[in-house]
Amino acid sequence: MQQQQAGSPGPGAGPRLRTAALVLLAAHLLCVAWLSLRPLEVLWVAPANVEPFATIGAGVDGGFREALRTIGGGMLRLAPLGVLLPLLGRNLGGARFTSLARTTFAGGMISLALEFGQSLVPSRVADVDAVILNSLGIVVVHQLTYGRLRTLVLGRTRPSLRRPAARRLAARPPAATERHLRRTHRSSSVRPRVWTAPGGTERDRTALPTHG
Repeated sequence: MQQQQAGSPGPGAGPRLRTAALVLLAAHLLCVAWLSLRPLEVLWVAPANVEPFATIGAGVDGGFREALRTIGGGMLRLAPLGVLLPLLGRNLGGARFTSLARTTFAGGMISLALEFGQSLVPSRVADVDAVILNSLGIVVVHQLTYGRLRTLVLGRTRPSLRRPAARRLAARPPAATERHLRRTHRSSSVRPRVWTAPGGTERDRTALPTHG
């Protein structure tokens, strides 16, 4: 069996972890959908906002508390998806930026679906800034947690301290490899030594290795 290369990912997220992430994701989306799509008893509603950053600008102009409610609330609504969506994949959706692109796209589509659903509820209005803030929250959480998740879930294998003999020979220059093979051949060769018995009969001594 070939040794795992240094820096390659480990076995990946197991089925239990992916199932737990799927359950948590479904529970979170159900809660968000109920809070976002349930009808409200209001006297009037503002028109839908299709101008990017209009709601964000109005929140900033309204003071710190209004900006915190508008921007912070919008970013936190789908922020857990930055962790839960990568956990659905075996290797967290790939490398950092590949996983980020996939997670942001999926989260943006979910946010867009929620806003479309709000446009169908009489007491709710759709807001393009909500999609922007939701996606931004997903991006921030993903970038803050991806490195830690990759270490905990995938793990890393340390490089082998001893390279195989074939790799060590391949790493040597040709001249050094030839000298090494010649030295190995000489050290393994044996030369019989002949000695003469008292009766004049020649016998072989025990073959002793000789170094050329």
